[in-house]
Amino acid sequence: MNMLARPPEIGMSGVRVDDARSQVGISVVVPVYNSARTLERLYTRLSAVLRGLETSYEIVLIDDGSRDDSWAKLEALGALDPQHVIAVQLMRNFGQHNALMCGLAIARGEYVLTMDDDLQNPPEEIPKMLVNISKSNLDLVYGVPDDRKHASWRNLGSAIVQGFYRTVFRNPIRPTPFRIMRSQLAKNVAFYDLNFTFLDGLLAWCTSRIGETNVEHHARVEGKSNYSISKLMVLTLNLYTNFSLLPLQVVSGLGFLTALSGFALGTYYALQYLLSNILVPGYASTIIAVLILGGMQLLALGVIGEYVGRLHLNVNRKPQYVVRQTIGSIPSADANVRAAASSSVV
Repeated sequence: MNMLARPPEIGMSGVRVDDARSQVGISVVVPVYNSARTLERLYTRLSAVLRGLETSYEIVLIDDGSRDDSWAKLEALGALDPQHVIAVQLMRNFGQHNALMCGLAIARGEYVLTMDDDLQNPPEEIPKMLVNISKSNLDLVYGVPDDRKHASWRNLGSAIVQGFYRTVFRNPIRPTPFRIMRSQLAKNVAFYDLNFTFLDGLLAWCTSRIGETNVEHHARVEGKSNYSISKLMVLTLNLYTNFSLLPLQVVSGLGFLTALSGFALGTYYALQYLLSNILVPGYASTIIAVLILGGMQLLALGVIGEYVGRLHLNVNRKPQYVVRQTIGSIPSADANVRAAASSSVV
């Protein structure tokens, strides 16, 4: 059964589509990092699922500066299936979300699905997500498993990021890397060409029609997660500093409470002095006050400095990603592929 309508003759931007490859039914975008051992299995399972959808498709694989033989594997896949595989090699490791931004700029699908390269999100769940979004008025659907087959520390880190997401955007959705969106949304987030990217925040900025569907989650078939505690912390920092003033507001609140406490304590000791209850001035109270106030000042300066530093790097146009070369057909008319059009080798 064909679950997708035929791609419209008029593109999402209002420009008539004359090239048959200008739009496909579904694009699958996969950021790749040190996954040479799983890429063939990923391609085999993805192709089997996508062929069963009876619609046109493409597989966009973004090599995010892998240090193993991932690019050689992608070259082989591109030669094996040039009609469906598009591979992009970035010049260094820019991070998963930056690589996804590159993939979204290239993707031509009426629906765009993103997933990890480790097969923990099984490709066989794609039809379920496609049916969910195509039969609803949602712009974005997350595939959310009941039981994640991650290490306990990784599950904790993911829960923290999801909790912060719900706090910042006041949305009960649980974001995951397994997501499907309409083409209009995928192209609309391409306005963001700066660094420190958090894709789920950009998507939440653009639409409130977000849902989720239950999917399976499998154990990792090879290797270990490329996410560490430090990377999860950086992701959380990107979420807060790019989409919220909450850290500044927290520091301001702490500063106010510290000043209020200092004023109250000063008033108390002044009264005690007037009542002759203080015979010898205390050294400990002075040191404690200095340490607390000094620590608060350094904390405030650190938070402000984080915001200012990110502004500085973005003003200097630190690149979101830089493409070294590509394999496959990328429409040169797509202005959203900022670096690919000028630095790629097809």
